[in-house]
Amino acid sequence: MDLGQYFVYDYHGAAFEWFGPAHVATLLALAALILGLLTLRSQSERARGPFRWTLALLLWLNEAGWHIWNISWGHWTIDQLPLHICSLLIWLSGIMLVCKNRWIYEFAYFLGIGGGLQALLTPDVGIWGFPHYRFFQTFIAHGLLIAAAVYMTTVEGLRPTWKSLLRVFVGMNLYMALVYIINLWLGTNFLYINAKPAVPTLLDLLPPWPGYLPWMETIGVAVCLLLYLPFAIGDWRTRRKSRIAPR
Repeated sequence: MDLGQYFVYDYHGAAFEWFGPAHVATLLALAALILGLLTLRSQSERARGPFRWTLALLLWLNEAGWHIWNISWGHWTIDQLPLHICSLLIWLSGIMLVCKNRWIYEFAYFLGIGGGLQALLTPDVGIWGFPHYRFFQTFIAHGLLIAAAVYMTTVEGLRPTWKSLLRVFVGMNLYMALVYIINLWLGTNFLYINAKPAVPTLLDLLPPWPGYLPWMETIGVAVCLLLYLPFAIGDWRTRRKSRIAPR
């Protein structure tokens, strides 16, 4: 078997099938992996340290491998700079894991999980279906991005607050303004804020540019609120118990 055929850029194998057997199986495998992280809660900090480093290195190496693959085939362009939110968070999440950085964690939790889920459900893999390298690289990147945020929450005990939501909202809007200027300068479309992506996405259901931008922001806020909901409910239950506890 010529394994090299699964690394070529001009791939002639089966194209990606949205929610086909390979897509569904991969999603289930990633879900099992993320749920398996809960077993690490009983481990000591000394035992968890190597795991955090391993997860960080996997994130970095997988992303670096994608750049090397594009360079080796002569298809690396300026559009592949790590300015899309998931690409940026992959590098930052590695730092978060190694240093247990709480500031990065807030962005990784809301934007990494929210963006990662969308990328897993509607992956931008083009013609590269299973078992091509690009198929695995895409799902590993976004699956580990979600896993990193879930790990820091469930195992290391970090959690977002209402102030986290505000910081992420302000920080993301400032970043979008900066990236919009960069897009005008470089002729790129990072964050898809200067135009809709060329491939089919959920944005196709929204009005043409710039009408879809407020919808993007509204959807983003709604997703962040949904991700915060378990903590809001937990805090409400804690306050309720403290009020009705006998004195």
